[in-house]
Formats: sequence, C-alpha cells, structure tokens
Amino acid sequence: MDPRETLRIAGRSIRAHRLRSTLTVIGIVIGIASVVVFASFGASVEASVIDDIGGTDANNVYLLPASTDDEGPAGGPGLGQPVFTQHDIEQLREVKGVETVLPRGIVQLSAVEHDGQTVAQRQATATTPATFDNDSVVAGRGFRQGAAELVINERAAAAFPGNLSVGDEVTLQLASGDRETLTVVGIVSGTRGGFLSSFGDVQSRYYLPTEPYYRTTTESPTLGVDQKAYPQVTVTTAPTAVQSARAEIEAYAAESDATRLLPAGFEVVVQTSGDVVEEIQDVIDRITRFVTGIAVIALVVGAIGIANITLVSVTERTKEIGIMKAVGATNRDTMQLFLTEAVLLGGIGAVVGVPLGLLVGFGAAVYAEVSFTLPINWIVFSVAMGVTTGVVAGLYPAWRASKVDPIEALRYE
Repeated sequence: MDPRETLRIAGRSIRAHRLRSTLTVIGIVIGIASVVVFASFGASVEASVIDDIGGTDANNVYLLPASTDDEGPAGGPGLGQPVFTQHDIEQLREVKGVETVLPRGIVQLSAVEHDGQTVAQRQATATTPATFDNDSVVAGRGFRQGAAELVINERAAAAFPGNLSVGDEVTLQLASGDRETLTVVGIVSGTRGGFLSSFGDVQSRYYLPTEPYYRTTTESPTLGVDQKAYPQVTVTTAPTAVQSARAEIEAYAAESDATRLLPAGFEVVVQTSGDVVEEIQDVIDRITRFVTGIAVIALVVGAIGIANITLVSVTERTKEIGIMKAVGATNRDTMQLFLTEAVLLGGIGAVVGVPLGLLVGFGAAVYAEVSFTLPINWIVFSVAMGVTTGVVAGLYPAWRASKVDPIEALRYE
C-alpha cells in the first residue's frame, strides 16, 4: 500500500473519532510536557548556578574544616571551628600566584539598634578591607582596619524603617553584653571570598574589621603563641594560576595549624569554585533525572491509552480489514495502517507537548528569577519518546489486525 494512502486512511480514522483521539493524545501531551518542564527548569537553574559562581568567583580557592564523612557540595562545612591561625594566613600569602587571602570570623550578636529601632541579628562577619571591591559596593566604601566602621548588605539596609544609609550610626549588642557603636561606611551587593557568595545575600549581613572587633584566639601549634583564628579562609589567585596555586595550598594545608587543631574525623578541605560548580551540577542533574523519570510515568499511561484506542479500532473495523484483504491488502499493509495510526497519535502528542512544556518551563524560570535555557537534548528525547510510545503501543494491536482472517472478518457484524 502506498505510504501516502496509508497516512490518509489513518488520519481519516483519527478524525472520525475526534473525542476519543483527543483524550488519548492528552495523556501523551501531559507526559511530554512534564518531561520538558522539569528538564528545562533544571537546565535553567544549572546554567544560572554556573554563570553565578564561575563568572565572579572563578579564581577563588576555599579552605574549610569538614568532616571526612561529608559528601555534600564543597565537602560540607564541618565544625566551623576557628582553626586557621594568623600564621596560616601569612603562609598562604607566600604561595605563588596568590593575590589576596581573605579570612572570615564570626562575631556573635544579639541585636542591632538604630534611631530607636532594634532588629534581631545573631552574628556579624569579621573580615579585612580587601573583601570589598568596586563592583560590589553599591554606596560608600569599604571599612578601614582599626576604625569604628562597618559595611552592610542591601538586605540589612532595608531591615530598618527608611533604610540605613551611608553615614548612619548603629549600635551592635554583642552576645557578651557589650555594646559597640559604629558608622555605616558602605553598602554592598556581595563580597569577595564569601563561600558561594555569588548567589547573593538572602539574609542581613554586617561586616566588621577584624581589628579591633574580632577577638577569637587560639594557640598556634607551630609558633606556640596565641593568635587570632578563623573558621574559614578564601584565597584569591591570579586567573591563570588557580590550579598551580591550589596544589601548593593543598600541600601546605596538610601540615598547617588548622589541620593540627582539628579533632579526629575532620580535615581541611581545599576546593575551587569549579569543584563547587561540578558538585552542584551533579546534584541538579540527579534531581532533574529523578523528577523527569516520574514524569515519564505519564507517558506510560499515554501509551496504554494509545494501545487501548488502537485495539478498539481493530475490533470496530474488523469488517473493513476483511474487505481490504479481500481486494489484495497484505498482512504487512494492514499492520502498517494501524501502526501508522498509533504513531500519528504519539507524534501529535509530541508536537503539542513540547511547546506547552517549554512555555510552562519558561514561566517557572521567570518565577524563580533565573535565565531560561533550552534543553535541546531533552526536547529531542521527548519527541523521540512520543513517537516511540506510539510505535510500542501500536505494535500489538497492529499485529492483531494483520492476523485477522478475511473470511471471518467479512462475516463479522
């Protein structure tokens, strides 16, 4: 039978039962659209993460205490103990290719006051002036070491009625009970060296100079004297020296004060932004595959619908099959006809489901405030799945139609 004639007859049969065919196609549409939605949203989030981290922190090397049992992104922050001594920081500054070493410590707070208003705040970050660069400073400047100054992020500025501005004074209520009055000298949108800081700050952040506000000390195992110690250190390297600097940093970390101060079961993890990107990518890929796999269940349901409608069609058209065979149609022609009908249903579902899924995926990306990314591989997969679903679901009904005895078919009422 001519393929065009086969296609014409199959199309006529589908049009003859519009409601039944439409309900069957809807199952395929839902399945394919679900696959495309989850795949496109996952790809959009993944691309946004890569752009955020890789674009701004590509030359950062992070040093963190971590449990040897942790398997999360970046090794999973461990105890958060202040184990990186001033001696460690000085040694890291000597590594070839290192531009800046940015220590970060925690100053425990209970609240922040301004102009008679008080907001709860658990902690402030003590760091160095090099933490702030021109790209991240929204207003004002970075603080000076040793001055009664602080820098806040935009979220912290908006926490007070009327917003905090450069030049305002705030009073920090320390967890120890002491009170410190400082002047806001800068408002920032982000910082250098903050672990995954490129995602933006979703909490109020207050940044203080380590001198004189950070007072956490421990004894340096190397020097045998008390020194300031920090729970996290970020090393910023020259863009072309990330890997070479990392190798030297890892070698030093193995014998650093931090390693000797950590308890059993913990170690110093050295990771670059690229490592973080790869691990987060892996997590997102796994989640996307899992959720998309659930969406494939809808395709299975759609396949059952196609098989059902094709079997019903075979039964309804038994006499037609007998007439076709009586005038010379072969078993192959009969099988081809019903298989084409099933493939058409799957193909229509793919044609409608893919753009619908892309539209919903785009809406989800806009809602999540990430750039929309087309998952080309998943689109191809979805179209192939739609057609394959039609083929697989139509095989048995088509084979059954081809085995119909023409004499018995002509007597069928």
